[in-house]
Amino acid sequence: MLTHRTIWAHGPATPPLALGCMGMSDMYGPADRAESIATIHAALDAGINVLDTGDFYGMGHNEMLIAEALKERRREDVVLSVKFGAVRGPDGAFLGYDGRPQSVRNFVAYSLKRLGTDYIDIYRPSRLDSTVPIEETVGAIADLVRQGYVRHIGLSEVGADTIRRAAAVHPISDLQIEYSLISRGIEAAILPTCRELGIGITAYGVLSRGLISGHWSKETSNAGFRAMSPRFQGPNLDHNLALVEALRGVAARIGASVAQVAIAWVASRGADIVPVIGARRRDRLSESLGAAGLVLSGAELSAIEAAVPAGAAAGERYPAALLAHMDSEK
Repeated sequence: MLTHRTIWAHGPATPPLALGCMGMSDMYGPADRAESIATIHAALDAGINVLDTGDFYGMGHNEMLIAEALKERRREDVVLSVKFGAVRGPDGAFLGYDGRPQSVRNFVAYSLKRLGTDYIDIYRPSRLDSTVPIEETVGAIADLVRQGYVRHIGLSEVGADTIRRAAAVHPISDLQIEYSLISRGIEAAILPTCRELGIGITAYGVLSRGLISGHWSKETSNAGFRAMSPRFQGPNLDHNLALVEALRGVAARIGASVAQVAIAWVASRGADIVPVIGARRRDRLSESLGAAGLVLSGAELSAIEAAVPAGAAAGERYPAALLAHMDSEK
């Protein structure tokens, strides 16, 4: 059983890992509903109480899936982290982001209904709406906190200046942002800003959509997001898989899997960082749980970073059209 600890100045007690539920509904091809629910149950039983979702994951499907999984569970034992604001069309296309205060109230109303709960533990805009000051968006969530519909306010993929402006309106529990061996952009300014302000990090993409899991190969189907991800394309994929093979050699000497080493490296960057595990199956979850007890020595960390140096990945982490919406990249 994983031990919960209060590591964020303005957030709930968390275990060393969180479960990302997006892939159970969206972005990576079909998923098995029964196995998804069983995976959520297995995560809760292991002590992972943070379930991360978004109201736009499967256009509400993910929230309803989580509600089904939690029917026989005590609500107070679960930390629901919900992103909102992404606008999608009936074909699934992303149409932009909406952070207007009236939209925030609308989004939360639907999420509460789909999740079958009367409050959300951490509520966060999925991206910055460039047409709405972050103060207005966070102010609207702060109203929801005062009304009891939300417990804590989080952010996602925003830069240092936006983080400071948001924190001036209301305490921020955590920033959800991509962080992995091959995505280290937060280290320059974003991570130091969060630490200065007592804001935690929930690190998603710790296995880079499976790319550095040790299970990926050129023969694996690039379904969903991977079909448009620059890091999975052509020569970029060859280069990145070579990094994985270098990491595999280090993992073998440590006596762990590639995925476990990659997750443990992220966790080693600080007690205020909680890696989000995007497992869709119990076997993948079980492997990831092995990272929670993996303590890397200084020599092992040096070997890992020699195998996969900072900036070594080929290709951007998102296509250009999506990067344009990411305040964290500006």
